[in-house]
Order: sequence, then structure tokens, then C-alpha cells
Amino acid sequence: MRYSAVIFDFDGTICDTGEGILKSAKYALEAFGYNAPDYEELTCFIGPPLLITFQEKFGADAARADELVKKFRERYTNKGVFESKLYDGIKELLMSLKKDNIKIGIASSKPQEYIETLLDHFGIKSYFDVICGVTFTADCESKASIIARCQKELNIAGNECIMVGDKKYDIEGAKTNLIDSVGVLWGYGTKFEHIEAGAKFIVDKIEDIESVALGFYEQTEEVQGIFSGKIINVHTDKITLVDGTEAQREVVDHPGGVAIVGLTENNEVLMVRQFRYPYKETIYEIPAGKLEKGEDPREAAIREFREECGAVAEKFEPLGEIYPTPGYCGEIIRIFYATDLAFGEQELDEDEYLEVIKMPFGECVAKIMSGEIKDAKTIVGILKLKELMKL
Repeated sequence: MRYSAVIFDFDGTICDTGEGILKSAKYALEAFGYNAPDYEELTCFIGPPLLITFQEKFGADAARADELVKKFRERYTNKGVFESKLYDGIKELLMSLKKDNIKIGIASSKPQEYIETLLDHFGIKSYFDVICGVTFTADCESKASIIARCQKELNIAGNECIMVGDKKYDIEGAKTNLIDSVGVLWGYGTKFEHIEAGAKFIVDKIEDIESVALGFYEQTEEVQGIFSGKIINVHTDKITLVDGTEAQREVVDHPGGVAIVGLTENNEVLMVRQFRYPYKETIYEIPAGKLEKGEDPREAAIREFREECGAVAEKFEPLGEIYPTPGYCGEIIRIFYATDLAFGEQELDEDEYLEVIKMPFGECVAKIMSGEIKDAKTIVGILKLKELMKL
């Protein structure tokens, strides 16, 4: 099912406002003689209304809690609000949702003035159709009530929108309004918290929100291992589709790889010719190899280029990444191009037999177009470099 609107929480979902909130909470507590705990124990201030947190977590009566809130805002308004950063990928997500013609709203227990200040600060206010926060004089409104206001202003039925947040208050507020919910793991909540609160989806990547909104997302429920090898692992996963239907996926885990288009000063490409057992065929490829655990892709590419071709490059630049077999394998290949080459000795593995050929760039393109070169990473690397360098 495709959703017509996405409602976001703010703190811990769109923006990492933790530093400013925690420092301002500590500032307020210490000003009134409280023994303020370490910052890790103050994350209770992120999400719910401040007035309630000061009362429930620190035993302040209503009058003292009001004074603590004022002291908090004394620091937060002038300094703390700007001790914030946008989560990486949020702006791109908002742009994608707008292109998908999906309405976007905010439902937050944060004062609306602070929300709009930060949206302006990060240059993303224009992406939101509706912004619902609280006022400084009425900041104890329940999350369910704020979500209901946002839904009404968006003019979208509850079964056509989804609530996205990092805390149980977001999930529980959505359930009260009969709205599906997404618990995110990049904020201040936990997977267990989202499960306990009843989130329909739990995601750890920002781009997953668009997949959920479009009705494409597949929620992993159970993983059953089948095979564990030297390079790959194979497992069968039980998944749930957005409409609640259960299905299975057979998956191959691969550590990922690198590939290099090495270009000589005479516009020749360093090609490797070797036998590929799965195809029972000798093929042309650009030099490539798999990533070691935790290895930086660029460093891996430099290593593979030296080992297979005996070559080092003064210039080593990325050409992007490809998903060679997305239907069943999670492998990602990062492609680089290398120029200003110098040559030394190869460092081949004991079971590695190959021939390095300097092939004119035009001949590479011709062999790709004729079908003689069939390797996907080689085709992508050569044609991307052709477009980049207008060769």
C-alpha cells in the first residue's frame, strides 16, 4: 500500500538536537541545586514535554517544574537550539518524497518557534506542508493530540498516512489515531522500545522511509542460515510486505568488492583476461577484488590494482558504485579510475592465473557494444569514464 502523507517527529528523527537539549537540561537542573546526572542519563528530555519530564524524572512540583522549564529555555533559546545538526540523508529523503507527490508534515512536542528556526537554519522548511509543534504557554499537549492536528491539517485519512519517530511516544500517539507507524533507529529510541510500543515498521536507514511510503518496504522477521563459506553466506529470510503479506527471500551476503579502470597516457585501459569458473569461460575484465572486513574501499582498490597489474597511480578517483545482482545478493562494487600510472611487479595469489592487457579505449567500447565484453562492472566503469572524460 502506498501512503499519501508522511508525518515526522522532529527531535531524534529529522534533526539531532540532543547536544543542545541535554546541555540546557543540565544547566537548568544545576541552577536549582539538583544533582544533575551525566548526559547519557538526560536523554529522557528528548521527546516528551519538558514540564512532565522535570516532574516525573526529578520530582519537581508543578511550580518548580515551570521554573526549570524557563531556566532551560534561557540557555536553549540563545545557544542550545543551534547545537543541532540535520541527520545525513534527511534533505535528500524530503526531496524524494516531494517528487513522489507525498505530503509531508511534522508533529512534535517541541515549541513550534524552535522547529521553524531550525528548519529555516537548515534550509528545508519549504519541503513541509504542515508543521505542528506546541506553544511556550501550552507545551503539555499529548503526542497523540499533536499528531491528530497534523493529520487534520494535511487533510489525509488516517489509513493513508504514516507516523515516523524515534521514541515510543511517536508510536503510541500514532496508534491512538489509528495511523501506521515507523520506528527509526538513528535517534534516541531502541528496537525493543519500538517493538513494545507496537511500531508497524522498524528501520535503520533514512532512505527506508521512502520505501515504506511507496509501499515497497520488506520488513525482516526471521533469518535462517543455510551456508557459511569463505566469501559468501547464504540465508533464507521470512519477510512481511507493507500490506501485511508474508513472503520469503533467499539472500547471499557478500563483503563487497572494488574495480578499477586504469588508463595509460596513451588512452589504453588495463584489462585482465582470466578464466571465470561459474561461466566456464575466459573473459575480459577490469582489475577487481573483494573487500576485506573493515577495509576502506579506496585502499582496497589501490591494493588490488597493484597486486593484479603491478600498477600504482598518482590519481585515483571514484566512479561510483553498482549493485550487480540486487535480486538475491547484497554485494556492492565500488568502481574507481586511475591515471598517471607507474608499473612494478604483480603480487598474484597462488591460485590466481591471469593476463594483463593494455587495450585501446575505443576498442574496449567496441567490444562492449558488440557483446564480447560481458562483465557488468567493466561495462559500467568503461562507459561511465567515457561519459566523464568525453573519450
